[in-house]
Amino acid sequence: MAWCEKFEQAWPTLADKYGEKFYRMWRYYLLSCAGAFRCRDLNVWQFGLTKKGAELPHSVRAA
Repeated sequence: MAWCEKFEQAWPTLADKYGEKFYRMWRYYLLSCAGAFRCRDLNVWQFGLTKKGAELPHSVRAA
């Protein structure tokens, strides 16, 4: 929901550039994602690739 709130706050500065159709589509997308996360129907996964022998970033643990 925070994504949608930030979007709503920023919209007055974006409206002339993107228009009403974009507003409706993007708001629908953000709220749909929020609903899917809340019902645990959607997850986020992230992985990083490094060259063999390269040092791992601090946010990564070895498998």
